[in-house]
Amino acid sequence: MNFANKTAVFLATGLYVGKVPLAPGTFGSLLGLPLCFLLDKIQLSAAIAAVLLIIALATWIADAAERILGRPDPGCIVIDEIAGMAVTLIGLPFNPTTVAVGFILFRILDILKPFPIRVIDKRLPGGLGIVADDVIAGIFSNFLLRILLFILE
Repeated sequence: MNFANKTAVFLATGLYVGKVPLAPGTFGSLLGLPLCFLLDKIQLSAAIAAVLLIIALATWIADAAERILGRPDPGCIVIDEIAGMAVTLIGLPFNPTTVAVGFILFRILDILKPFPIRVIDKRLPGGLGIVADDVIAGIFSNFLLRILLFILE
């Protein structure tokens, strides 16, 4: 494997976090939290632009890693969970309650894949399919989290 391929797999697996034998998606989601912390420290417009860039890069990297690894949507690719967590927490306060509830909502939606997340996961090929379902789960999680925070305030 050449340097470019190793780099793609390294990034796609979340610095090899995705290679843990148990619950790699959960560990990948945890890896997204420091990124969310940093995004919380910048202007919302810049954070949104950064998340869009992260989604685009995650899609490209996941596509490359999938081809390199030679199997569709391998579980070790967790860059999609990192992007999904960024979407989940964008524009929300980074505090213990928001982070914990957002994390749990995202993991539930990412694992259960309710409609239309499952359809997107099954129909879109390559990196786009790998990342899109997590982005949609992140959008749903963000929306549900906003509702919960509104109700609890």
